[in-house]
Amino acid sequence: MSRLVFICGHAGTGKTTLAKKLIGPLMKATASPFCLLDKDTLYGGYSAAAMGMLTGDPNDRDSPLFLEHLREPEYRGLIDTARDNLEVGVSALVVGPLSREVRERRLFDRAWLGVGEDVSVRVVWVYVSEETAHRRIVARGNPNDAYKLAHWDEYRQRRFVPSGDMCNDLLMFDNTAPAAADHDALLARIVGERQAASGITPPLPV
Repeated sequence: MSRLVFICGHAGTGKTTLAKKLIGPLMKATASPFCLLDKDTLYGGYSAAAMGMLTGDPNDRDSPLFLEHLREPEYRGLIDTARDNLEVGVSALVVGPLSREVRERRLFDRAWLGVGEDVSVRVVWVYVSEETAHRRIVARGNPNDAYKLAHWDEYRQRRFVPSGDMCNDLLMFDNTAPAAADHDALLARIVGERQAASGITPPLPV
């Protein structure tokens, strides 16, 4: 069985770090090859060049212009690349905010994903407090974060923690200070074992 695993969440939650911790154990636990598809790695350079031509600021990655014209093509390409790998028997660990897709539950829509019932789909929502996320974003000093930091009050309005029906089948993971046992418990949930741990928690109230 091929597996499609999404690691989603807002900026500063540690999605890429978590994915890199999980991919080795995932391959071992499932005895399957995995590719790691990080949206920023795949499209960061291209989008920076495009925004540089359009606005003169290659780091303008959260403005209304970017969100309206480049966001959707980036995510569609990310999903299409994952599907190409799945079709040749390589499972995919996909990393990106994907907040709109989680809110609208597109990641559970096999027709939208273009995958059949033979593909196991798991969606992980990674979260930390707004204060922790802001601190991490400042500390990492990534130029791509310049717009959101300069317009934090605007950006923070897009932050949310899934709740209600949005959480059906969604694996919540508090990435504030996870221990090895929390990573192990999340891995067990992804591969289908029934196991609970402190790192996988009910959603926080919005």
